[in-house]
Amino acid sequence: MARAVVACDDCAVLLLDSITEIRPEDAGQIVVAGSHGGGSAVRYALAVPLLGCFFNDAGIGKDHAGISGLSLLACPTLAYSHASARIGDAADGWQNGIVTALNGDAQAAGLKTGMTVQAAARLLLRRG
Repeated sequence: MARAVVACDDCAVLLLDSITEIRPEDAGQIVVAGSHGGGSAVRYALAVPLLGCFFNDAGIGKDHAGISGLSLLACPTLAYSHASARIGDAADGWQNGIVTALNGDAQAAGLKTGMTVQAAARLLLRRG
């Protein structure tokens, strides 16, 4: 699984192709994961307090299964469109992702559907 850090203004954003690669030392970062935003995937991030966490919506799916876990995290959490970035490819999510779903914390932080993943990350970092 790929794990990389990309520069974003005066910060770093952690890219994880799979959220299962998250580590305790990742606390306080923004994570862009290639994983779907369903409950089974999002649970991996529960033990790590993050500034923000982004997932692929995986087509949203039946009963909103691809985004059902967004409300589990106590940080701004969003999903980006599977049509804008490949599932399982965090770098593609970072480069091309378009936001399709938000939890309440993300909405309160001023994030909106239709914005790019990079714009959402920059907004969160400015609010820091």
